[in-house]
Amino acid sequence: MISRLVGELAGKAPPFVLVDVHGVGYEVQVPMSTFYNLPELGAKVTLLTQFIVREDAQLLFGFLTAGERESFRELVKITGVGPRIALALLSGLNTEELAQAVSAQDASRLVKVPGIGKKTAERLLLELKGKLAPALATPGWAATSDAQGDILQALIALGYSDKEAQAALKQLPPDASVSDGIKQALKSLAR
Repeated sequence: MISRLVGELAGKAPPFVLVDVHGVGYEVQVPMSTFYNLPELGAKVTLLTQFIVREDAQLLFGFLTAGERESFRELVKITGVGPRIALALLSGLNTEELAQAVSAQDASRLVKVPGIGKKTAERLLLELKGKLAPALATPGWAATSDAQGDILQALIALGYSDKEAQAALKQLPPDASVSDGIKQALKSLAR
């Protein structure tokens, strides 16, 4: 229902942020990975969101990247894992670390997150296998420079999947600037 919010960051109180969108204040719960990367109060912010309606509440969760939101969506599909546990996981591990833990079937990394016990970690590993951005779980996923990392994040913010963004990034020269790289990547994705 609500997929994205673009507005002014009006308040921060972990794990909640308040986003003012044309006079309407949205209270959004965010993982700490998103919280630490938010701009200062009063600045413009864009959050990708997931709206969850329960019998007793309507909850809005926000993320800076499409990868975080997709990981959250996969996590809440698992029996026994609600939004609170999903936020805790994304606060304790970034999406790449989570994908690597699932790929390596490493329950010890998940158990380090507060609120995740051994049985929950094992269930997570079993149910998430092959579902969390397989491209991120491989050692070659990392961008080779800051510019490439910025290009990748820009493409993801524009709505391209991690897989599409990685494929476009591979076609760019390694020394491409951020602005030129985004332009070239968009041209290749438009084909």
